[in-house]
Amino acid sequence: MTEPAVDIVTSPDGSLIIRPRRILDAEAAVELRHTLVYAVRRLRPLRLILDLSDVHDLDAINVGTLAAACHLGDDHQVAVFFDNSSPAIADLLASAGVADHRLRRVGMAQAA
Repeated sequence: MTEPAVDIVTSPDGSLIIRPRRILDAEAAVELRHTLVYAVRRLRPLRLILDLSDVHDLDAINVGTLAAACHLGDDHQVAVFFDNSSPAIADLLASAGVADHRLRRVGMAQAA
């Protein structure tokens, strides 16, 4: 059995933090998509934070999935943020329509 593509943690303030653990490619896309939809539609935290500090590359499917998570979150009153992404990943997300205010601590993953 393969290890899960994401870790899920609830922070003390009630935010749900999802940490993808490897390169997000087509193999991880289904698990990531299911996790995001379940989190937004069923768990409905006030904030959903995707910690991208361990993600070094995104394929087009996952860029679209992450961008769509923002719209799904808006529909269900869940604020979606992306923390600790590399500048390259932040650029990919921005080009897919992710608003700048959702991209927090860009470049911090390499400094940590």
